[in-house]
Amino acid sequence: MDNRETDTRRRKFLTAATTGVGGVGLVAASIPFVQSMSPSEAAKAAGAPVEVDLGRVKPGTLLTVEWCGKPVWIVHRTDRMPDLLGRHGNQLVDPQSKEAQQPEYAKNATRSIRSPYLVVIGICTHLGCIPIYRPEMAPADLGPDWPGGFYCPCHGSKFDLAGRVFKNVPAPRNLEVPPYTYVSDTRLLIGKDDKTV
Repeated sequence: MDNRETDTRRRKFLTAATTGVGGVGLVAASIPFVQSMSPSEAAKAAGAPVEVDLGRVKPGTLLTVEWCGKPVWIVHRTDRMPDLLGRHGNQLVDPQSKEAQQPEYAKNATRSIRSPYLVVIGICTHLGCIPIYRPEMAPADLGPDWPGGFYCPCHGSKFDLAGRVFKNVPAPRNLEVPPYTYVSDTRLLIGKDDKTV
């Protein structure tokens, strides 16, 4: 066997091996770059839309998720809850939701796109406390006129099951409704406006 022939085979082998190792290295090096294109948990909390499975929210219950560093409440109202919303308008500061605390598509009696689901930022509009979900009607500590809603124990602010503020409490405005849309019958996307409604 000729030395030239051996050198040519060796050269081809080394070229193929170097190309293979280089290709594997290129793929390994590109993985972090591709992963960096997906929003991080910090980016999601800072404002990226958050998708919620509504199957997790049973009627009468509240689910809290984080969006933009704020707690967002999703309440699956029972069949009876939306019917109760029109009965205490005279007790509310802004019963028609005229102040800009919600997108246009939530300026209605239930302050929502679909009446069973309320989506609000769970921060009291007085001093930024976190109210407590109190869906029961007329409990002893809140009085016989309490229709269910949210109560802020820090300073006594009260909001109904549409997040509307009651009169004669420290909070000046209704709870804020964030931008949101439905991506399916069972999935909600918080942080993106519903332009179709």
